[in-house]
Amino acid sequence: MYVCICYAVTDVELRNHIGQGARTVDEIGDACGAGTGCGTCLDRLDVLLAAQLAPSVLSELPMPA
Repeated sequence: MYVCICYAVTDVELRNHIGQGARTVDEIGDACGAGTGCGTCLDRLDVLLAAQLAPSVLSELPMPA
């Protein structure tokens, strides 16, 4: 699923960047551009980071549309 439409970044790509060490929205932006365009995806990036870095109930919640 596309998370960042501006830069055509998918959730799989974002998980890969997080797995390779991205720990903040800024680091994700540096890696692939997500979150640096219109900003609509910033909330989704925050949720994805939280779910990947601190797996809990958050990881079971659906991504917001």
